[in-house]
Amino acid sequence: MLELSILGFLAEEPLHGYELKERIKALTGHVRPVSDGALYPAISRLVAAGKLDQHTEPGTSAAPRRMLSLTDQGRADLLERLRHPKPADITDQARFNTVLAFLRHLPDRREQAAVLRRRLDFLQTPASFFYRDGDPVRAEEADDLFRQGMLRVARATGEAERAWLEEAIARLDPPQPN
Repeated sequence: MLELSILGFLAEEPLHGYELKERIKALTGHVRPVSDGALYPAISRLVAAGKLDQHTEPGTSAAPRRMLSLTDQGRADLLERLRHPKPADITDQARFNTVLAFLRHLPDRREQAAVLRRRLDFLQTPASFFYRDGDPVRAEEADDLFRQGMLRVARATGEAERAWLEEAIARLDPPQPN
């Protein structure tokens, strides 16, 4: 997800490393903090792969800044990652939010809708944080107040997300009249 975030933010405008880190931190927050030890090696890999360009500009104070921008190869990689997110990018909420943050860069609305359909299909499958005899435990069946709370909040969130996904899919790829 770190590389997707790097490519996505740089598709919007060139940035220097610190600005890029701050944007990624704002997107992922405390859920998935980004460290310099992860960010700068990822940037180096993307530069070595020809997906990012870097050049040095004078800094606002004395230190020069390493500016990063997306290459054509980097844009193609971003679009491929958006067209075909990994299963974990669909099933993990934080990872899916990263996909959503940059899905607008995918130019084909039907391809955007296809990604949303994958998430909707995943959310249609009954699931729970807790299971009894192999079956998902519903909020009403939970044996304590706190698990009931977790399950009720998850259900409300899931219902809201499914409603939004259905609305967004209908706008992006409306059903064709027969």
